[in-house]
Amino acid sequence: MSDPSELPRLLVQHAEACPFDPPEELARLRAERPVAPMTYPDGHEGWLVTEHALVREVLADPRFSHRAELVHFPLPGASLDAEPQPAPPGAFTAMDPPEHTRYRRLLTGQFTIRRMRRWTTRIEEIAAELLTAMERHGPPADLVETFSGPLPGLVICELLGVPAGDQDEFVRAMSVLGRLDVPAGEKAAAFGRMQALMLDLIRAKRERPTDDLLGGLVSGGDLTDDELAVIGGVLTGAGFDTTANMIATGVFALLSHPGQLAALRSDPALAGNAVEELLRYLSIIPATVRAALEDVELGGTLIKAGQSVTVSVPAANRDPKHFPDPGTLDLHRPTSAHVAFGHGIHQCLGQQLARVEMQVAIPALLDRFPSLRLAVPPEEIPMREDMLIYGVHRLPVTWDVPAHKENRS
Repeated sequence: MSDPSELPRLLVQHAEACPFDPPEELARLRAERPVAPMTYPDGHEGWLVTEHALVREVLADPRFSHRAELVHFPLPGASLDAEPQPAPPGAFTAMDPPEHTRYRRLLTGQFTIRRMRRWTTRIEEIAAELLTAMERHGPPADLVETFSGPLPGLVICELLGVPAGDQDEFVRAMSVLGRLDVPAGEKAAAFGRMQALMLDLIRAKRERPTDDLLGGLVSGGDLTDDELAVIGGVLTGAGFDTTANMIATGVFALLSHPGQLAALRSDPALAGNAVEELLRYLSIIPATVRAALEDVELGGTLIKAGQSVTVSVPAANRDPKHFPDPGTLDLHRPTSAHVAFGHGIHQCLGQQLARVEMQVAIPALLDRFPSLRLAVPPEEIPMREDMLIYGVHRLPVTWDVPAHKENRS
């Protein structure tokens, strides 16, 4: 059995043979001890859960808290010199009911399936503009820089009503916050800059109301500027890096599986199912954590009050008890309760927006560039082992340019 102090590193590792696969040790833990003792980076003695059914049980059980001051950070790179602190007002993702419920209720109506589908046309326009710029640039190109990164950044900024001139600075601050290897002081500075930008934006919307998500919250009158700034930062962070990496890494996975790529190209109606399978197969969020509010028995193991419980999203989404042949990318697989967006009351608020962005972006890219392929060998693609969200740092791609376009250029 693995040394409990080594398990945090396991959460951010991938199989040597394939950058899309979790390490084999996670599968062994899931089979032999799905609730395993784990020593957290700060020395806390808690648990790691790897079985799909038990992961969903933890995420749905109100006896497991998500309050920031109660949970211990499970990933390497955690600051060891600071005690966990309560979430600031507005940081609803790190709260329990009733505080979480109050904030979530204010936001839920902004992220309904119907409302997100209304964004489809605008997302299609943004995707087309980026692809046209990419086409004009010509091959090769870095898909992260030219397409998968800008698209969700532009969408979330428009959703919140961030002026075009401030969007680059927002993205820079978000990029720092997502790194595991950045010192705590640099992260604090980036967070402070993000909050300052948000406060300026909120004050401008108080003076001149706008018809966007943040403008609607401002005009509602129930939240302070500080609360609104934190909410804006939470939504920006959650809506940018995850989707950007799902698009880029999803394309990498498709280009690495020619049969599945051909199936999607031949049947555009497969896009919705393809997105769900890519979310399951890639599982770019390594883990989430809860703290036991009381003694809880989980899978025959006693979790003591106060102990943190980390659930492995990749291990759960590759559980053969729930997903037959889980290591195979199969775009025709029936979608069935993956936990890429979490589960329970903290399930990702923006999941419908992420789905729409992926369902638009990936088919649009493949349609614009029928000969799209990797520009370097797969083993040379730099993976984001140093980031909270897994993915690719760069994805060099190339394509064939029609002769008439070459002549024009």
